Amino acid sequence: MSNQKDTINKVRSIIQRSSNIVFFGGAGVSTESNIPDFRSSEGLFKQERSAEEILSASFFKKHPKEFYAFYKNQMIHAHARPNPAHHTLARLEQQGKLRAVITQNIDGLHQLAGSNIVLELHGSVHRNFCTECETFYSIDQILNSTEPVPRCVQCNGIIKPDVVLYEENLDEDIIDSALDFIAKAEVLIVGGTSLRVFPAAGLLNYYGGEHFVLINQAPTSYDFRADYVIYDQIGKVMSQFI
Repeated sequence: MSNQKDTINKVRSIIQRSSNIVFFGGAGVSTESNIPDFRSSEGLFKQERSAEEILSASFFKKHPKEFYAFYKNQMIHAHARPNPAHHTLARLEQQGKLRAVITQNIDGLHQLAGSNIVLELHGSVHRNFCTECETFYSIDQILNSTEPVPRCVQCNGIIKPDVVLYEENLDEDIIDSALDFIAKAEVLIVGGTSLRVFPAAGLLNYYGGEHFVLINQAPTSYDFRADYVIYDQIGKVMSQFI
């Protein structure tokens, strides 16, 4: 524990001196807000039916009713609230230290905590669009829909969440922006991610800055690349940086 405390103190000092920090986060950032992780021992991939299959573009097209039954029950956590990790990142942005949050999460908790520059690699449950006319629908409109498959009031088209499903590509503009932030960062903090999801994890290969900090509860394949590795809860650690 003493070594971890020393590492946290060193990282805190680096953060205090820097004005060019980028944060890259995964599901572990949201688990402390009681949102389940796909790949943890109690995550969604342990469900009876494959979440990967249900959350695929082809399944959505063929079985929208079954998709929405799973999606509303398992993927939307409307009552979740930001945890210390989200709040710390928002404060670092307000202090002019954090340039951007790059997240694999779709829950919108970073914005709810007050972060303004958030790149959502996999989209957001808070944005939904008609597949025919692209009319926008909020998360409340989806949750309050009495139909098994929410449909557009304008054209009766099926509404699709603005999340990247399996078999779909990530948004190229968001990828380019994320690459730019990472490549120019002085400090890169990676937290709450197994770094096994590509192409998202591959973005870290573009980092060439001075201080690579990795915070996760379990080892990752990128640990040997990091200058500082901390095995602990992301919120617990991040709250000690300010």
